[in-house]
Amino acid sequence: MRFCRLLALLAVGWLLTGCNPFDSADPMMEEYVERVARVLELDAVYSELPAASNLPRRRDRQLVMPELDMDMLDFLSLYGCELQYVIGEKNSVMGKVMQPLNRLRYELRFIDAAEDCLPDIEREGVKASLQEAVASKKESLPIALWNATWGVEEIETLFTLAKGDYPVAHEGNPVSDLSIDANRLNDTAAQLLAGDLSPSLDYVGGVQQRWQAEHRAGQLINSARLLVARLEDASTLLKQRIDGRPLCIDGKPNNQSDIVQSMFFSVYIEKIQPYMSQVQKAETQLLEPLSQLASMQFPVMPPEFREWYDYHLNIEGKESLWGRLDSAMAEHTRLWQTLLEQCGLRPQA
Repeated sequence: MRFCRLLALLAVGWLLTGCNPFDSADPMMEEYVERVARVLELDAVYSELPAASNLPRRRDRQLVMPELDMDMLDFLSLYGCELQYVIGEKNSVMGKVMQPLNRLRYELRFIDAAEDCLPDIEREGVKASLQEAVASKKESLPIALWNATWGVEEIETLFTLAKGDYPVAHEGNPVSDLSIDANRLNDTAAQLLAGDLSPSLDYVGGVQQRWQAEHRAGQLINSARLLVARLEDASTLLKQRIDGRPLCIDGKPNNQSDIVQSMFFSVYIEKIQPYMSQVQKAETQLLEPLSQLASMQFPVMPPEFREWYDYHLNIEGKESLWGRLDSAMAEHTRLWQTLLEQCGLRPQA
């Protein structure tokens, strides 16, 4: 009997610890709204999360890559140099189904090999054809770069919305490696777009493998949606109390204001604000450089992607999800200050 009681107590303890609402974002934010409502003696109402969507379909993200005339390629391949082998690889069975990153590598190799070959060509007609081919390849290089970054399959996993919210409790920095990757890609893309074709792409395959193993960008989008909805829900309650019956009369604290202040510090300051800071930090470290990676390629950005980008990834956009989150956080802080100021308890920003 004693053993059974011990098992029962352990089971109850396990259930209690396993049901801590502050262990994950969604129950934590709902619990916060509930507690705000309770201490203000109001009814909690939960709104729908702001809309969001996964990345546009791959066929809507990928751009059509201009091709050189096959007769020209066959013609140029007869004149030796490294270019002969580069063209041969492109015309092979595997070359005809190149993945976007390999296609970008091919375009860079073609330009490099062709420019090396030019001084050795004496026939003016052949030289002119090769110069024309190089110019065409350089002109279409931004398309190849776009397809090799935003047109790849791997980035769909990074931005999937199917893997929940950004974690509340975690060890270390979950987006550290992804942030380093994104900033390095930005440097490479900026060099290529500026006409410097020397950067190595050897590391990019590893970056895309990490994209396929991570879900952090999508989790951050989910958390931004959650924070916007629940902060706005709690702000509605604060405003309702501010505009209605005062929390304190003549600025004098009372028992209820003590309860409100206690909840403010124990829940909002100790639980909610640290999570908001984590999301903002990860936004700066990961989504900001990814936003830059897209915006620097704006001239070739497909229309379907542009609409998605403006809402989900444009960190500076006031109408974007992130602009709405900034507004929700600022308004929520202002309302807390206004409410507690009624009791002479105004917190500092």
